[in-house]
Amino acid sequence: MRAATILLSVCGCLILWGCNLTQSQPAVKVGAHVLLDKHLGELEDKRVGLVMNPTARVGGSHMLDTLLARDINVTALFAPEHGFRGDVGAGETIEDGIDQSTGLPVFSLYGKTRTPSPEMLKKVDILLFDIQDVGARFYTYNATLGNIIEAAAAQDIPVWILDRPNPAGDIISGWMIQNKHRSFVGKYPIPMVHGMTLGELAKMMVGEQWIENAGQATVRVIPMEGWNRSMKWPETGLTWIPPSPNLPSFYHAYVYLGTVLFEGTTMSEGRGTNDPFLRIGSPETKLTTSHIAKLRRQFSGVNIERRSFTPKAIPGKASNPKFEGERCHGIAIRVTNPDAFNPVVLGAELLSTLRDATPEASLNDYMPKLSGIDNSLLQEQLKKELYLKNWEETAQEFKEQRRQYLLYE
Repeated sequence: MRAATILLSVCGCLILWGCNLTQSQPAVKVGAHVLLDKHLGELEDKRVGLVMNPTARVGGSHMLDTLLARDINVTALFAPEHGFRGDVGAGETIEDGIDQSTGLPVFSLYGKTRTPSPEMLKKVDILLFDIQDVGARFYTYNATLGNIIEAAAAQDIPVWILDRPNPAGDIISGWMIQNKHRSFVGKYPIPMVHGMTLGELAKMMVGEQWIENAGQATVRVIPMEGWNRSMKWPETGLTWIPPSPNLPSFYHAYVYLGTVLFEGTTMSEGRGTNDPFLRIGSPETKLTTSHIAKLRRQFSGVNIERRSFTPKAIPGKASNPKFEGERCHGIAIRVTNPDAFNPVVLGAELLSTLRDATPEASLNDYMPKLSGIDNSLLQEQLKKELYLKNWEETAQEFKEQRRQYLLYE
């Protein structure tokens, strides 16, 4: 068995390549852009498989179209959760098929299998992974990435990760997952929010041997240029392309890091509205003025108002939302300064407050997969406000563990 190989492209000055780029260049050049500028020749005479979704864009063009236009021999497409074109709702099964625009085969990684089979990889010499993440353990793209690396290593196929920003920057927050609660929405021993890019996380998966065949894996990260850990999405200058249907803006994705916890309750997390994860409540919720006043005292950089809403089925976004057609009472959230608050702490405090205002509400079996801990422990930590100390200790330990895998200052 040969030793694991981690390759990192050397950053340097770029010569802009005319691939439908806008005149005003963003502050950050994503890994896909760097690939087009510097490494495209290395793909000549290779059969290339793509693990991508609609976020795999440079200068307004999807990487699939750009690579084909540059005569790269793309032979297979692989679809994560939400699909290669991003038109499938959360948790909905994806079937194998044909990409209508190109006629290329599309293999599902969110259906009967979540790992590429040897047959799927039969006509592939190299895999390019290019997906925008949100920086959360429970966001399934990191699990898909690990599965890709495992399967490719078994077939001696290198994986190139075209790195993209962590939209939330360097926030590390939330509980570390307990082994008994591991699942596809919590596959690796990392906090709820990990503060890493997928390229960095891939290096850690291999280095810590969290994945099978780690010793055989060849992983190459094509890093970004111009990105640093302190940046949140608005500072990158990049256009936001929803990484999944219910995260239409950066602000939805940022608050989602905490309000995702409401998916583990009988309350609505806002699916079926125009502002999922920014609308929280239920028909039974009875918020008082004091509830809202307390939240406003606790958090700056975010406006929290009492608001009613009625979830409706939205094709491709929410086929069967909680309380469909029922009037829900709760809150509306609006971000004014993402640097001023921790979205995971916000989610925990909102959970505590809205449960107090909704005695009928309860936690469900999905909560341990999201939080990573038992429901009884979660309730105890929220009630006694012990979670902040727990999260701080977890963050410090993880920060040290991940140090050797970081690519950016």
